[in-house]
Amino acid sequence: MSSIQVRTAVEGDLAWPAEHDGHLDRASIAVKLERGEILVANLDGVVAGLLWFDLLWSAVPFIALVRVDESARRRGVGRALVEGLCDRARRLGAEFVLSSAAGDEAEPQAWHHAVGFQRCGELQGINGDGIAEIVYLLRL
Repeated sequence: MSSIQVRTAVEGDLAWPAEHDGHLDRASIAVKLERGEILVANLDGVVAGLLWFDLLWSAVPFIALVRVDESARRRGVGRALVEGLCDRARRLGAEFVLSSAAGDEAEPQAWHHAVGFQRCGELQGINGDGIAEIVYLLRL
């Protein structure tokens, strides 16, 4: 049985997010690290995934990105990262966590449902080609 530990990323973790993020440059990732807005999951002692989040209205965690190493997928790493964020959100007094996925991405949508999120709306006009951004909510 594999062991997954989720923790707040530290400066020494910068290389993995910088390599696997795909959205932010190294300097922006470093800022998120300083703010404590990146969680990493260790699978059997090796970093296998990350979750970075933003705080909407300075209080509601919004998952901005989840990345799990391909070799670690379907082993509970993504779920563990969400649970780690939910634990933090509860300590902050949040009542829910938000996330989103593009309306044309079936796999990320299915993942949100699998880890307990419920669709709560959509945003129009922010993605190219008229594709809606589906918003998800996970009550704590």
